[in-house]
Amino acid sequence: MPRSKLALLAVPLVLLLAACAGSDEPETTAAPSTPAADGPRVILETSAGDIQLVLHAEAAPITVENFLRYVDEGHYDGLVFHRVIDGFMIQGGGFDADLVQQSTHDPIRNEADNGLNNVRGTIAMARTQAPHSATAQFFINLADNNQLDQRGNQWGYAVFGEVEAGMEVVEQIGGTRTGTRPTPMGAMGDVPVEPIVIERARRDDS
Repeated sequence: MPRSKLALLAVPLVLLLAACAGSDEPETTAAPSTPAADGPRVILETSAGDIQLVLHAEAAPITVENFLRYVDEGHYDGLVFHRVIDGFMIQGGGFDADLVQQSTHDPIRNEADNGLNNVRGTIAMARTQAPHSATAQFFINLADNNQLDQRGNQWGYAVFGEVEAGMEVVEQIGGTRTGTRPTPMGAMGDVPVEPIVIERARRDDS
């Protein structure tokens, strides 16, 4: 991956790819090589369409429990995809439409050593350069981003599920026009010009 993208992972704010956060280390196929799709399901109802996720609770129990906690509390409702890089990933879960960062629970342990890879269509936790700093922010991979995987003693970004339906919506979001916007914390880049809102995140028990 070009250095510019890796640098974006390692800059700014709070969760990986946190539109301002960074990373410390750790392109396109069809289906991710992940566990059988038999875990909890979550639907992200967005202003661009619905994205259905299947979560891999056996491989990433801490991360899945954390994500579902935020879903059940309504944390994601009304937040936006605040960082979008076409051909790389879309990131959300931390900011509202005014780019005000939302409060979260304590960070969780990084489960990037669970054997799941950051391939196209997977969902993973965003974080800062500190390995165990993920809270609520997540990203969906638009490509096989192997540089984000666990590599020996270098911590990666914990994959905890995948897109089961609505990948076309993810791709549409990935292709949206972006720019730089001011925030209470300073300028933020790669922000969609037209806000893409997570109108509701809910469990799919059907």
